[in-house]
Amino acid sequence: MRVVVMGVTGCGKTTVGMRLADALKAEFMDADDLHAADAVAQMAAGVPLTDEDRWPWLARVGEWLEGRDRAVIACSALRRVYRDCIRDIAGEDVVFVHLAAPQSVLEPRVRLRAKRDGHFAGAGLLDSQYATLEALEADEIGGTVRVENYDPAGAALVARSIVESAGR
Repeated sequence: MRVVVMGVTGCGKTTVGMRLADALKAEFMDADDLHAADAVAQMAAGVPLTDEDRWPWLARVGEWLEGRDRAVIACSALRRVYRDCIRDIAGEDVVFVHLAAPQSVLEPRVRLRAKRDGHFAGAGLLDSQYATLEALEADEIGGTVRVENYDPAGAALVARSIVESAGR
């Protein structure tokens, strides 16, 4: 059982992912911790990553998942080709849980997080992330949680039901 909790910055990937991992008794990783230092600096400067910047990072995400039987990773995985890269390494049975919300809901969260915690991904990245985002396709294993409708505990419960429904 390997799960990617995905979505744009500020949607709750880490918070929901940690709760989901705990509920599933799985290991948790925040894919932000797998970024190279220069990529973090680039994003902190408000410069979106290019695909060329992302491929080595996505390979590290897939490799981390591949080596585990029960794992949850918080990773943006915004485009189908990014998810395919992860699946190519970690296996076709990876479950993707997309945490979705309107940009207008997430912008205040991201601004607060950057101010409060100094998180490198500021609100300036949201425009490019929403432009890049591709919803899960019918042939991808997983589902979507509308996070504006839930607190983190509720979103984690819905995420768990998606994983369980996938038979993982």
